[in-house]
Amino acid sequence: ALGYVALEHPDAVAAPELLADLRVGLAFDEPEVTAKLAKALAFVALGDPDRLRHLVEHLGDHLDAESELVRYHVCTALVATGCEHPERLADVRGALAARLDDPNPYVRGRAAEAFGTAGADVFEDYPTARLRALTDDEESFVTERGAFALTAERGRSAQRRSEESDLGTIASLRRTTGSVIEELTTADAVDDCPHCGAALPESGPPMCPQCGAPR
Repeated sequence: ALGYVALEHPDAVAAPELLADLRVGLAFDEPEVTAKLAKALAFVALGDPDRLRHLVEHLGDHLDAESELVRYHVCTALVATGCEHPERLADVRGALAARLDDPNPYVRGRAAEAFGTAGADVFEDYPTARLRALTDDEESFVTERGAFALTAERGRSAQRRSEESDLGTIASLRRTTGSVIEELTTADAVDDCPHCGAALPESGPPMCPQCGAPR
């Protein structure tokens, strides 16, 4: 709820004390909780990219979280912050580069978008080869952002890149993040029975309710 409020009224949510609580909570050993806290922080950044500019390094500490939702939300928060403060992303260059090989395509794509948003001038060692490899990815979400990041490596200005594509903008992040969250949460919540193909909730019984086979 705090995250959704922050999208339209960031001043109501982004008090230093509350942001500190959200950030500290990312270290909790409760995957469902940390995912919601990371989402709230991402939405704070989407509501006002200035709000997390002093927390970039702290967010970077959670880019290797076990939960793919946490990794996705943290990447999104960093891209949003980079829209207004690209120089801040230099502090998490290594952690972002590691996410270019993330098993989840949405995390890979957002990490590539972070590099494209900040631009090559921000980073001492721009991962050109790894970004080029992403342009051959199976997922269009990744290939588009890999190509976008490569335009930054070629020295195009932020204004020129924004004219060619709206990637790396708050508008683009707002437009796409809802569908990505739905995709990630649906994938996490449901599996298919290997015997009959019935949808099985993650927290369901050990036996398939349709065919009775073990999960």
